[in-house]
Amino acid sequence: MESSLFEKGWLFLITNFSDFQLASIGSFILHESVFFLSGLPYLFMEIWGLKKYKIQVKMNTPAAQEKCIIRLLLYHTCVNLPLMMASYPLFKVMGMTSKLPLPSWKVIGFQIISYFILEDFIFYWGHRILHTKWLYKHVHSVHHEYATPFGLTSEYAHPAEILFLGCATFFGPAITGPHLVTLWLWMILRVLETVEAHCGYDFPWSLSKFIPLYGGADFHDYHHRLLYTKSGNYASTFTYMDWIFCTDKGYRKLKQLKEGTEVSEELFVRDLLKGSEERDDDCCQNGKVEVKDYAIT
Repeated sequence: MESSLFEKGWLFLITNFSDFQLASIGSFILHESVFFLSGLPYLFMEIWGLKKYKIQVKMNTPAAQEKCIIRLLLYHTCVNLPLMMASYPLFKVMGMTSKLPLPSWKVIGFQIISYFILEDFIFYWGHRILHTKWLYKHVHSVHHEYATPFGLTSEYAHPAEILFLGCATFFGPAITGPHLVTLWLWMILRVLETVEAHCGYDFPWSLSKFIPLYGGADFHDYHHRLLYTKSGNYASTFTYMDWIFCTDKGYRKLKQLKEGTEVSEELFVRDLLKGSEERDDDCCQNGKVEVKDYAIT
């Protein structure tokens, strides 16, 4: 049977590049392409002042947007790329391959579903740990500099956090040694999910409207508006862990109150956010944040 166009393209890659080049440099190029191509449109929507479907009225300043992009380029080059190169031996030992034949869609689908389940579990607990006082103050507060997130802020974080939570994303592939095409598809889906969760817009076509337990932008935006150690909504993709451990109760209460009134969410949380900003001013000393426990309970 004549090979598919995709298989021909894959054959070209494995013929002209080594496994190491594809798994490290190739993965980095793919990651950067998917990340910026999916994240930049949300940045442009902020720059153009598009407010329809915007979760928060507040927009980030041009200086804040520029800072995010510069830091991302630095972190991706100095942290992500070396990490991808250093992790190659582990993936190789666990059986990762790029050779033909390509795995079946059943195998790819089963592995990716398993990765989502594992990643959700590990990420949830890792994220909760990062919201303990010391780690929040010294590490995770970097990610929370953007209380009004946009797509690209999804990977704006302290280098230590990149390494720590990155383990959740790559734990599944690391222990199963998948085909490289499976690893790449998993990486694409994971990047698209986290960019969408930070996009700042809740569209009628958002996946959270159609997929049960899917978090999405509205769920995670609540987490960013509360800048303290008990903000809740720690989930990565699916929200079952927050539901099991009741760490989404503030978010659910807010949704219930919204549905019971005609008051918009922005008006409803305005006083809460104003109080948070005042506490921010009081807690900031020498550029560091004194973490306090504030949240809707």
